[in-house]
Amino acid sequence: MPPRAWFMCVLRVSRPNAGLHGAHSLLAFGHEKGGGQVATLQQDADDETLRDLSLQSFTGSALFERTFTEGMSLVEETARYLDGPGRDESRELPRKAALLYAGESMRVTTRLMQAASWLLVQRAVHEGDMEPQDASSERYRLGSREICLGGDGAGVDLLPETLRDLLTRSANLYRRIARLEDVLFRTGPAEPNAGARAQLARLTQAFGDESQN
Repeated sequence: MPPRAWFMCVLRVSRPNAGLHGAHSLLAFGHEKGGGQVATLQQDADDETLRDLSLQSFTGSALFERTFTEGMSLVEETARYLDGPGRDESRELPRKAALLYAGESMRVTTRLMQAASWLLVQRAVHEGDMEPQDASSERYRLGSREICLGGDGAGVDLLPETLRDLLTRSANLYRRIARLEDVLFRTGPAEPNAGARAQLARLTQAFGDESQN
């Protein structure tokens, strides 16, 4: 499945009432092609209830809606660029820059593939299409971290301005979701009296401020 077709698939399954089947199909493709391995996070049975509560609270929050909207909007914007102006711009680049364009555009695509897949799973929890304990399993974790967090920035100044902007914004989104996942599914002991409100406050503190960047 080429990037353009995958982006269109994301936009279809991100619509309300798209159903969990579409999200499962997208996730299967995303994790098959991502190529990254996410470290297994061991779960403490005593934290099961708290973990589920924090996930449910987050998926029903304004913070999640804002992140979901941002992610899907970035998917749509990237699809328009790569299938239009970006294609034309890449043809005008010298060989070295063209090769870099190919690699970095795939990095953007991989970041958004993983981010959108993760967000769709969390929305499925909120809509009752998936149980929280299923959503927290390893198969639905954010993948391809080595690829998505990689890149030393060398030669990026040779790339078109729009692609540089998409690289920055996709990296910010991916990092925020990675931090969020670490908070939601962390392995440390549950804090005393940590209810849904306290959990959501920690999530907002952990990465909410970065969403303004």
